[in-house]
Amino acid sequence: MSQQKGQIGVTTENIFPVIKKFLYSDHEIFLRELVSNAVDATQKIRALGSFGEYKGELGELRVSVSIDPEKGTLTVSDHGIGMTADDIDKYINQIAFSGAEEFLNKYKDTAATIIGHFGLGFYSAFMVAKKVEIVSLSYKDGAEAVRWECDGSPEYTMEPAERNERGTDIILHIDDESRKFLERAEIEGLLKKYCRFLPVPVVFGKEQEWKDGKMTDTDRDNVVNNTEPEWTKKPSELKDADYIRFYHELYPGQDDPLFWIHLNVDYPFTLTGILFFPKIKNNFDVTRNRIQLYCNQVYVTDSVEGVVPEFMMLLQGVIDSPDIPLNVSRSYLQSDTAVKKISGYITKKVASRLEELFKADRADFEHKWDDIKIFIEYGMLTDEKFFESAKKFALIKDTEGRYYTFDEYRTLVESAQTDKDGNVVYLYTTDPTSQYSYIKAATDRGYDVMVMDGQLDSHFVGLLESKLEKTRCVRVDSDVVDRLIPKADDNKHHVDLTPVQRDMLTALFRRATPKVDKTEFVVTFEAISAEANPVILTQNEYMRRMKEMAAVQGGMAFYGELPDSYNMIVNTEAPVVKKIRQEADAELLPVVAPFQDEIDRLNADLKTLRESAPDGKLTDEQKGRSTDLEQKIAAARNDIDRKAAEWADGKPLVKQVIDLALLANGLLRGESLSEFVARSVKML
Repeated sequence: MSQQKGQIGVTTENIFPVIKKFLYSDHEIFLRELVSNAVDATQKIRALGSFGEYKGELGELRVSVSIDPEKGTLTVSDHGIGMTADDIDKYINQIAFSGAEEFLNKYKDTAATIIGHFGLGFYSAFMVAKKVEIVSLSYKDGAEAVRWECDGSPEYTMEPAERNERGTDIILHIDDESRKFLERAEIEGLLKKYCRFLPVPVVFGKEQEWKDGKMTDTDRDNVVNNTEPEWTKKPSELKDADYIRFYHELYPGQDDPLFWIHLNVDYPFTLTGILFFPKIKNNFDVTRNRIQLYCNQVYVTDSVEGVVPEFMMLLQGVIDSPDIPLNVSRSYLQSDTAVKKISGYITKKVASRLEELFKADRADFEHKWDDIKIFIEYGMLTDEKFFESAKKFALIKDTEGRYYTFDEYRTLVESAQTDKDGNVVYLYTTDPTSQYSYIKAATDRGYDVMVMDGQLDSHFVGLLESKLEKTRCVRVDSDVVDRLIPKADDNKHHVDLTPVQRDMLTALFRRATPKVDKTEFVVTFEAISAEANPVILTQNEYMRRMKEMAAVQGGMAFYGELPDSYNMIVNTEAPVVKKIRQEADAELLPVVAPFQDEIDRLNADLKTLRESAPDGKLTDEQKGRSTDLEQKIAAARNDIDRKAAEWADGKPLVKQVIDLALLANGLLRGESLSEFVARSVKML
């Protein structure tokens, strides 16, 4: 053939500036595209040989990548099917390109979209090259070698070339802005990222070793990829050691995975892969980019939102499907029907595998439960179908370290823990150590207590309540043990206190309570038992749960800003409280009684005043009188508080029982803790 000149078949002349401008942020993908093309050409000649359509010697089928910093070139070479001049004219010179305006408006968001929609894989080379050459010899009988050259404009030249071996060389003359692609470390890093599992050996220079104080080339080819990764094999061909070795190839330096799931389906879509359950710390840390997406062993992305459900972002591993195009945008992954089916299949497969592991070796599953609990809870909270599957193997752990399925646990507790309304009450603890006294009180009563100490558990107890019929979840420290599971309407904890005694003792215990940042205490009195602690702190179940959820969930800032509120229950049956009450009755009551009498008289006057206006509307004179009475009542109450405070300051025993309760709940800190220690030493 003679030299041929022409223009690339596009309807606009600014394709190359567009490629450079809009693909610049993703310009490293040029290497993936060129190496993938070379692998395709290599696989095609292998296939033609197996079909008998090519009878020549196949030779060594591999792809080579080389750089020449002095010449400023990067070359991708293959020994594949090669191209004739007609092939180049058809596949390189004619680009299905409908116009720059439509192109820019519709496909400017991502490089991957542009490349994929227009078949521009080869042209990604112009993102980093000022000139590109193709030297190729087709496998076809009588074919002549051809050279194609383009400088980044629509104009090209094509002419005969010297080449003796079948295959293609793509030679990039790297532009000045992209000189980093002439560095060995940069290219090796990109090959390992995009090409590490390609099905054809990819060679980049020679292996190196440390010699004479520097890295030196050996005579061994540096093959950068594993051509037969484990996910391409049948599960029956692999042993546990193979999976573990492959995991460490993917994620060097990590602990062994807990277990894995091998995906292998060919209908209604093709999907292979291996998903690993890594050892997850007991906190909620969803790390993105754990799962890698491949298309026929070509790396696509590690942003797999849409391909796998949100909760599976905690997993690690590889997914490979030719039904997911090599070049896809995130919006494509989120909307494509095939991708949605793949996502559903993965969810079903993961649930099925977990159930299989549970049934095959329950003891081992229980041993690993604390490590996988956060993953399963996350899935059950966010995916309805996964919940329905997982409720068969999800476990509940109690304070004795025993594990139960949902059905087993209900059977265990329903006889003792059903309240007067027929609800089964699931008691739980979020901290077995700090809530030990509450747990002991519950277990001594014959109750069982679940351990819900994970960061998702404040949400998960709500899920249990919504999914399990007639079920309530109550934290073990939310009330005194007799009221955790009310059996009947009774009043056995009622305390007979006169108004003045109640006000006096309330002021007394409020005065002795140290200030705790962002915390409020409401003093109440109950006749619990002589054996129970003198002061017990409890928290309202609803408000506490809302605050816990606000800590891990957006949109609940209102609850997060509220102070912690505790009920300070004074046990009037405790011997030490009886002693305090007797001393207060003897010494303080005579002092505050006159103020209480004054309050009673003023309240009677106020009641008479309000009853004098049958329609509830007071005259201006009556309103003034009402305000004066209310102010005098408030002043009398303040006098009671003041006298109680003065008396409390000389009674270390009151402070001591309160501080003991605060200490048991981890609320005694700083100066208050130091004072408690000093007071304890003094009282010994």
